[in-house]
Amino acid sequence: MKPIVELSNIHETFERVAARYPHKAAVFYLGTAFSYAKINRLKDRFASGLLRQGLVPGDKIILYLPNSVHWVVAWLGALKAGLVVCPITPMYTPFDLQYIANDTGAKAVVCTDRNYGYVIRVMEATQLKTVVVSNMADLLPLYKRLFGWLFDKVPRGKAGQGGHSINLTKLLDSGTESVASHPAAPDDLAEILYTGGTTKHPKGVPITHRVVVERAHEQISTCASLFPLDENVILGSAPVFHILGQTTGLGTILVHGGTVILAPRVNLDALMDDVARHRVTTLIGVPTLFRMILEHDRLDLYDLSSLRYCFSGGDVLPQDLAERWQQKFKYPIYIGYGATETVGGVSMSPPDCDLPPGAMGKVMASKEIRIIDPLTMQSAPIGQAGEILVHSDPMVKEYWNKPEETAKAFIELDGKVFYRTADVVKIDEQGFLYFVDRTMDTIKHKGYRVSASEIESVLQDHAAVIAACVVGVPDDKVGERIKAFVVLKKDIKGVTGHDLTRFCRQRLAGYKVPQYIEFRDMLPKSKVGKLLRRELRAEEMSRLK
Repeated sequence: MKPIVELSNIHETFERVAARYPHKAAVFYLGTAFSYAKINRLKDRFASGLLRQGLVPGDKIILYLPNSVHWVVAWLGALKAGLVVCPITPMYTPFDLQYIANDTGAKAVVCTDRNYGYVIRVMEATQLKTVVVSNMADLLPLYKRLFGWLFDKVPRGKAGQGGHSINLTKLLDSGTESVASHPAAPDDLAEILYTGGTTKHPKGVPITHRVVVERAHEQISTCASLFPLDENVILGSAPVFHILGQTTGLGTILVHGGTVILAPRVNLDALMDDVARHRVTTLIGVPTLFRMILEHDRLDLYDLSSLRYCFSGGDVLPQDLAERWQQKFKYPIYIGYGATETVGGVSMSPPDCDLPPGAMGKVMASKEIRIIDPLTMQSAPIGQAGEILVHSDPMVKEYWNKPEETAKAFIELDGKVFYRTADVVKIDEQGFLYFVDRTMDTIKHKGYRVSASEIESVLQDHAAVIAACVVGVPDDKVGERIKAFVVLKKDIKGVTGHDLTRFCRQRLAGYKVPQYIEFRDMLPKSKVGKLLRRELRAEEMSRLK
């Protein structure tokens, strides 16, 4: 049976899939199956409930949720109501939440009762008027909720009701299933995803309905030679508020009629039990996940034989990890390379050809690349390293509300717009791409892109700090660990690394907080006063040898 890829908006594309597979499980969440028909009904009720709250098409809504069926229902429902969705990690602090709410002008937010307090703290400083609050056990059968509460297995937080706040279940009860679908055109804005980089704050990447649907179809179809796409059962450990989780995981229920398994957090035993129980065919994750699986002391207690396609993205896959996986399971980890700005995969490794050691696949059909010398902007010869530029049609062409950053990252060559990835790669004569280095000050930690400038800015806000420089230190388990070099003011005494770490935790998401802090009398700078991060990183590299 052919996949459903007739071009329309996201919610109508999903509705066509739901009409074909009404009784099939679209989502498994904490052991409960949610059929396509049920997700479709909940999505309609959510859309209707939002409109009854006074929201109108074009309004922005923040999804401040972990991986869950709630996220899927809220995403699809908000899009059906004509809203623009702004998904963010639930690890964001009030500082990040307030910035993104103001950057987008969001009128509503969907959060859990665990981060409800953060939302309330920023409401007066933003345009947020409506707060939809959920508990992670909402939407589960009553007996599971009772069991979870009785044995204290369900995380709970305090949340107000009435006024600006409404419980998710009450919002759904207030809605109807007959709400008219907002007639969004394929090229209308669907969502704004936030990504790290070289700036103090996360940058918003505006993505249209068309790009989400087309890229999800293309990337999930890479494994079509291994099994029928409508029989694909995907365990998505990658967060769905991240482009990797959307295009390689969530996309299966948008265009192919497969099944996705979601959980609020990664628990290795639960993950491997899900693989065995639901006969999972596809596992999506960052390199850290695959290393954790290999090193798990109970690995051999689980039947993982159903897995046919294990895909690693978000960071470079170490060659030793790839070899250990191949030796253990007798099949490879397939690799991809991409970015939020390219809406996922620039290159992926197809199952029908052997991947050379260190390669990260071949360029996707939807992408055109150029590898250039970043100083001269001239094309680099085959086999020579250079910065990779990416073009596609359609494509993201700007950052949200950031004209200066847009001008730096999106350039025109020969009448086409290219995104400057700031990654150094090379390509061989067979068309395989190889990652070499990063040209900008971005750190890859556990698959996340972390801005060195953002962390430096937070450290320099501390009253005792006069200068700070942040670099990534290579680490086999997490990609890179974050290390900060700090210079304190001369009259300051008694400030420790613990003090600065605690200060950072109040302002940064957990994955952005430095693991190491080293105090120095001065930092290396160029003749024009620019911090020389490369010198500090080179020092750290020499220590590893």
